[in-house]
Amino acid sequence: MRRSKFKNSLSGKQRRLSEAHEIELLDSWIEVMKPDSGTNPLSIPPPPPTAPVGRILGGGFSPYAGCKLFRQLPISQKTKDGLAPKYTEMSEIQRASLPHSLCGRDILGAAKTGSGKTLAFIIPVIETLYRARWGPEDGVGSIIISPTKELAGQLFEELKTVGKHHSLSAGLLIGGRKDVDEEKQRVNSLNILVCTPGRLLQHMDETPNFECSQLQVLVLDEADRILDAGFKMEVDAIISQLPKQRQTLLFSATQTKSVKDLARLSLKDPEYISVHAESVTATPERLKQIAMIVPLDQKLNMLWSFIKANLHSKILVFLSSCKEVKFVYEAFKKLRPGIPLKCLHGRMKQNVRMAIYLEFCEKTSVLFSTDVASRGLDFPGVDWVVQVDCPEDIPAYIHRVGRTARFTSEGKSVLFLLPSEKEMFTKLQAVEPKIPIQLKKPKTEKLQPISELLSSLLVKYPDMQHLAKRAFVTYLKSIHLQRDRDVFDVSKLPIEEFAASLGLPMTPKIRFISQKQTKQKASVETIHEQENGTKVVNREMQSIDRSNMEIEDDVLLPKETSLIDAEGNKPADLSTRVLKKKKLKINVHRPLGTRVKYDEEGNVIPPLAALADMDSGDGALHPDKVKERYAKLREEMKERDKEDKILHRERLRDRRTKEKIKRKRWREGEEEVDKEDGGSESDDTEKGKHKRSKIYFDSDNDDDEKKGKENVGVSADSVSIAEQEALALKLLSSMHS
Repeated sequence: MRRSKFKNSLSGKQRRLSEAHEIELLDSWIEVMKPDSGTNPLSIPPPPPTAPVGRILGGGFSPYAGCKLFRQLPISQKTKDGLAPKYTEMSEIQRASLPHSLCGRDILGAAKTGSGKTLAFIIPVIETLYRARWGPEDGVGSIIISPTKELAGQLFEELKTVGKHHSLSAGLLIGGRKDVDEEKQRVNSLNILVCTPGRLLQHMDETPNFECSQLQVLVLDEADRILDAGFKMEVDAIISQLPKQRQTLLFSATQTKSVKDLARLSLKDPEYISVHAESVTATPERLKQIAMIVPLDQKLNMLWSFIKANLHSKILVFLSSCKEVKFVYEAFKKLRPGIPLKCLHGRMKQNVRMAIYLEFCEKTSVLFSTDVASRGLDFPGVDWVVQVDCPEDIPAYIHRVGRTARFTSEGKSVLFLLPSEKEMFTKLQAVEPKIPIQLKKPKTEKLQPISELLSSLLVKYPDMQHLAKRAFVTYLKSIHLQRDRDVFDVSKLPIEEFAASLGLPMTPKIRFISQKQTKQKASVETIHEQENGTKVVNREMQSIDRSNMEIEDDVLLPKETSLIDAEGNKPADLSTRVLKKKKLKINVHRPLGTRVKYDEEGNVIPPLAALADMDSGDGALHPDKVKERYAKLREEMKERDKEDKILHRERLRDRRTKEKIKRKRWREGEEEVDKEDGGSESDDTEKGKHKRSKIYFDSDNDDDEKKGKENVGVSADSVSIAEQEALALKLLSSMHS
């Protein structure tokens, strides 16, 4: 958790009004000049440039609906100081929503990406708590919920900038369980919480005395994402613990109008503000959008060629899964395209994700990412947005391309579509307002194939082969799980060619595709039976059973023809084979095992006849005999255990004795070699040879060994003396010469 304390800093000018007087003035101004409900402040003519700000001489107030500058709004001087000099003129969404939100009304705000939605809800949050004289003892006054950690961090930084002159406290609640204990001690004293749904719910469930009964403002940034199925359980649990009497602000580029979603949030006559509803395009106007038909096995070749052709551009690349991001990043990093590479996905730790986000904001590089970076994040200066994998729907496309051409800047985007995904291009063109996207043919003459390079990488780095397999499987699974079947159909994909394009020597087996094909086969056979009246129940059951098997086990299955004898009958008993990841099926008609025991005369007797009471004639087991037999067996086992322990101790003693003798001989042999060499260490090689040679010396304690090794010791001495004599003669001859 990061915690910020907004400090009240004086500007140097003596304020004419005290804080209490300013709040009274702001409340009167807002109440008198608030716009009518249902009106669009953008359509209201702005006040004349010469109109005074705030109270005018006649005792009234100047209108603020239709104003274009922040200083013309009924907001505190501290907020104006925080906005200046970076923010002076309002964007369209701010001009349309702030007159309503400052009045305390619920807002449904929809605007293009990069249009300034963040300030549209940060300013009302700060001003509402300021006019309510909110303090640390009042607890949580506002909660801002964001779908991703990166976006929450970005909102927190913007909140600190705008509210730096206020005395309100704010905290950022994101991450795993690492800092949760520290957060529990401070969260109750914070006024504004910027958080993700999971972390907020964790505190609601675990933090003692944490409650939001006095909540004034609830904000949902990227509201359509937070209200979808992925966060449904968390959001419902959070809303159930919040007071219904509050102001709720919802902002997104693709706003929800679902009555069911709005009812969950208990909105009160919300103002629906869509400033770009009449816009010609649904995407930023300065964005140039291109789509290309690229076969699946050529996607990585096209991506590599595109990066090599734009080495001086900041590029954001979207892929569908974390495993794909990891594989493409690792492979391209080893191939070295000539530009820094980074990756961002949901499986990374929070501190690493934030560091990568900040680095990409500052430096020209290529960022491979999942949709975790598609919403809300402000990457300054992005030149290209490359969508290698098709987005799941139109809103996802709009959010992705919105990472470039933000505010007044320009940008470009390119979308790779498979031949089976052409329907997505048709849907993009049919959107109202339209998306000005053009279909262009890729320049195949500039294509640089890298499949062979990837194959060599997988051989050189075995760990990358596992990454490639996981990327292969997760991509196909993402296509298989898509809801729009008009665009996504896994059965139309060239799976073999796709595996080869990743550098894989063999195509991995896809279990879910096998099950899908088998179920389709079973359904077709059922329909055939209903139409023709033929019985195919056995064939259908065999198909369903095989759907649960791994594909690579099919070669082990017996052929159906081999299960039928010459007369056309199937054998009664078949051997049971345990399939991979499948429970054993027990044959109820299997023969039962029996134990046969014979007496000395060769007659068959019952297995427990030795313990039976034969005197009574019924052969019943006698309990006393059973206990006596068990007691006897226990005693025998105890005796065997004692013998085993004694034997084990003797073996350990012998081993230690042998090791002790060995070490002693080695030390004595080393000392003897040192004496013969005269204590010199000039020739390490010769010394090492003496150490390794097995020379045994006489020992006072080992009489038996002394007799057997006398000859060895003498032989070693004689050899060393001969060598010394030869060396001395050689030295003398060299001196005379």
